[in-house]
Amino acid sequence: MTSDRGPMRSRFLTVAEVAEIMRVSRMTVYRLVHSGEMPAVRVGRSFRVPQDAVDAYLSTAFIDGERLSS
Repeated sequence: MTSDRGPMRSRFLTVAEVAEIMRVSRMTVYRLVHSGEMPAVRVGRSFRVPQDAVDAYLSTAFIDGERLSS
């Protein structure tokens, strides 16, 4: 994708950064990545998660069938 200012670039986060943002363990983030619930890119032996994917995941979070509001 491109914008008027050139190619759009997504910020990529480490698993540890995602875990801190979501306030969960790194293992929980790995489970989300491996299950396909959260997209990630493999870089060598580690994963990087697009910031947009974290935002999208959190914006669609549900508790007891009701959407969480910000």
